[in-house]
Amino acid sequence: MTLSSATQPVRVRERITSEHDTSGTALLVGALVWASAVAASTMTALTLPAVATGVWSLIIGGVLWAVVALALAAGLPLARGLAERGRAARARSAGDETVARAARHRARQAGWIGAGYSVPILLVTVFAQFLAANDHAVQTTFFDVPFMLRSLGDIAVGFWQNVQIAVIAEVLVLVWAMLIALGRILPGRAGRPIRWLATAYIDIFRAVPSIIVIYLVGFGLPLAGIPFFSDLGPFWSSILALTLTYGAYVAEVYRSGIDSIHWSQVAAARSLGLSYGKTMRFVVLPQAVRRVMPPLLNDFIGLQKDTALVTIIGMVDAFTQAKILSSNYFNLSSVTVVAILFIIITIPQTRFVDRLIERDNRAKTRS
Repeated sequence: MTLSSATQPVRVRERITSEHDTSGTALLVGALVWASAVAASTMTALTLPAVATGVWSLIIGGVLWAVVALALAAGLPLARGLAERGRAARARSAGDETVARAARHRARQAGWIGAGYSVPILLVTVFAQFLAANDHAVQTTFFDVPFMLRSLGDIAVGFWQNVQIAVIAEVLVLVWAMLIALGRILPGRAGRPIRWLATAYIDIFRAVPSIIVIYLVGFGLPLAGIPFFSDLGPFWSSILALTLTYGAYVAEVYRSGIDSIHWSQVAAARSLGLSYGKTMRFVVLPQAVRRVMPPLLNDFIGLQKDTALVTIIGMVDAFTQAKILSSNYFNLSSVTVVAILFIIITIPQTRFVDRLIERDNRAKTRS
């Protein structure tokens, strides 16, 4: 049966209203998450400071009560959401559906905002309770602050070795990977064997785990007695192994950047009389390298983390120092210090990569 023309708009309006009126659900979810965050943070603030003494108890208590205050403040959007929902009900009663829908939208947004602000607080307090579990065994095993401060000096000395290995290896990788990438795309029949060799190198070193390459280079070359290579020592053996491994990854990054340059630029350069080498040097590579900077930095972040693997060949780095301390004191807080140091040097680079990606996206949008 067909609806009359007078009934159709009413039914459509009611259906649209019912489908989009999810503000109540959003406010309910937000209120439940907010109440859980307030309850968890309050319980944490009441119980955790008791495990410390003196000034540490005051510091921990102050931080935890500040978290409680943040949890309470996260409920402010919910209060605004309830007010908007009431405004929507009054506007609908008055027959002003436009105002009602706008108010319901604001109420729904307020509910999800309240939930979004409450979730991190809830997760932080749950993690704090996890640290306090089993009579604070987790906290004393992984986050023993006095022991972390005592071990920081020795670990920092070892961490300097990690930084040196990473920096030198990154410089060598930039050069080595470029040579491999150029061999991978070498044109013509004469370049075919080099292309096969470069492809085999990339496939092999991307398939073999870094720890195996480090082990083979660090122990295998001295056992083989190869001149020069057998006398490298753990430091330079670590650099060589990481250069071989990450050279394969970065070579593919370079190749993707080179392939992204439009063929017409190469054709134009060759038509002007530039040789293949000059075309790559002056036209293709400058643009390609600029395009692949974000993925290059991502690979170097991975290289920095893999410097911890050099401990298997006797390199006294940060992780080796942490293992010695943890075995002597039966506590893993020194390993946590190593993790924190890697986080400190990695996060700024990660944010820098994000900025580069955003800049490239804006440039593409403008073009």
